[in-house]
Amino acid sequence: MDLQDYVNHFDSMTSIISVEKKSDGSYGKIRIEVGNPAYVASFDKANAPIAMKDENGFVPGCEYTTYLPKDLNFEHFVVASAVNKKPMHAYIHPDRYPIWFNIFSLPLNIDDPDKYYCTYTQELSTEANTEQMTNLSAKATSQVLQTCIKLRSSTNFLKTMDEIIHDIRTACEASYCCVMLTDFKERTCSLLSEDIAVGVSQHSLKNFLDDSFIEYAESWLKIIDGSNCLVIQDENDMKEVKLRNPNWYRSLKSAEVESLVLFPLQYNGETVGFIWATNFDTKDTDRIKETLELTTFFIASEIANYQLLQRLEMLSSTDLLTGVLNRNAMNNRVLRMVTGRERKPESIGIVFADLNGLKPVNDKEGHNAGDCLLKEAALILKLLFEGCEIYRAGGDEFVIIALDKPKKEIESRVEKIRKDSADPQNVSFAVGFYYDDKGGDIRVAMREADALMYEDKKQYYDRFPELRRK
Repeated sequence: MDLQDYVNHFDSMTSIISVEKKSDGSYGKIRIEVGNPAYVASFDKANAPIAMKDENGFVPGCEYTTYLPKDLNFEHFVVASAVNKKPMHAYIHPDRYPIWFNIFSLPLNIDDPDKYYCTYTQELSTEANTEQMTNLSAKATSQVLQTCIKLRSSTNFLKTMDEIIHDIRTACEASYCCVMLTDFKERTCSLLSEDIAVGVSQHSLKNFLDDSFIEYAESWLKIIDGSNCLVIQDENDMKEVKLRNPNWYRSLKSAEVESLVLFPLQYNGETVGFIWATNFDTKDTDRIKETLELTTFFIASEIANYQLLQRLEMLSSTDLLTGVLNRNAMNNRVLRMVTGRERKPESIGIVFADLNGLKPVNDKEGHNAGDCLLKEAALILKLLFEGCEIYRAGGDEFVIIALDKPKKEIESRVEKIRKDSADPQNVSFAVGFYYDDKGGDIRVAMREADALMYEDKKQYYDRFPELRRK
C-alpha cells in the first residue's frame, strides 16, 4: 500500500501515524509516517531539526516528538485508534495553540509485523464550535446535562458541588474525585469538594494541603504542557510522570494511584483550580475524558462566579475606620454557617470585647480622640487574636470568631486582655468568652458570649463608677 498516495486523497490536513508493536503487548515509538501537502505545510519550519532537508521541515517516518511536544493525550488517542481499532474523534483547545482542533482518526488494516497504523486528520478554527463541543455520546451527554441543571438551580453552591463530585466519581467508577481551588498570585490552594468511595483507604486531600502544595499544582501545568488534560492509564504513563516530576510520582505511588485523569479548570485564561479522579475503569477512559472535558467548562464558570461574589462581599465588608470586618460581614458569615453555605467547623470560639470608656473620651476630648481610641483598640485585638476573624459589630463593640482553634489557646488570649484591661491606664475591654466543640449553633454561642460580656461590663463600672456611661 502506497501510504503517501493514500493520504494525498484527503483534502483536510491528514497524516498516517504508526505505533510500534512490542513483544510484551505494550506500544513503543509513535511516528508520523507520511502527511499530505496540507498537513506538511502546517509544520513550523523554524522548529524543524537542522538535519532536515525537506523545504517544509518534514521528514517521513520520524517520531512525532520531532515536531511536537510529548503529549500523553495524543499518544492515548492514536493508540486507541491504531492498536485498539477504534474510530476516534476529539474537539480540543490545547493551551499552547490559539486555535481549536477538530480531530478524527481511523484504524488502518496494514499487514506489518512491527507496526500498527491509523489516519490522523485535523481541521483548525480560531473560534469554538459549540456543536462540536456538545457532540458527545448519550451517556456522557446525560452526565453533563445533570451537572448543568444542578449548578444552575443551586441555592447552596458547596452542597451542590459535593453532589456533583460524588456523581462524577460514581460515573467514572473511580475511587476518588475532587476539586481543588488555586490562586497562583497569592500562592494558595484549597479543597473545594471531594468524594471517596466506600471501603477505599484514601486520605482526604485536606490532610496534605499546606503552603507548599501550590508547587505541585504548578508542576501539573508543566506536565500537561499546553494540552488540555493529563490522563494516566498504566505504568507506561507513570514512567513519564516519574521523568517529569519524581516527587509527584512518589506521592502517587504512595497513595496507590494506578490511573488518573486531571483537568485544569480554566476561566478567562486563568487556572482557577483542578478536578481529578483516580483509579477509574480504564476501559472507559474515552467516555470519562469526554465527559470531564465539557463538564469542566461549566464547573470553572460557576467557581469563577462564586469567587467573584466572595470578593465583592469582602470589598463591602470592611470597617473603614478600624480596618477590621464590619457588622454586615459578621452577619453574612453567620448566615453562611447557619445555612450550610460554608463547612461547619469542629469548634467555635466567640469573644465579645466591648471597649470601655469610649463615651467619656468622646465627650471630653472630642470624636477624633474617640476614633483614635477605636483604632488603637482594633489594633490591640488584631495583634492579640491573630489568625481569628475580628469584627466591629457596633460603635464600641468588637466580636472575635475563632474557628477550629484549641480552647486553651483562646482562653489564654482572653485572660491576657482581661489582665491588661484591669489597669485603667490601658485600653480597656469588657470581655465575654464562649466555646463550643459540640457542633452547636453559632448564634447560641454569640448570645452566651454577649451575656458574659455584659456581666464583665457591669463589674468594670462597679470598680470605676466615674467612667459609667451617662
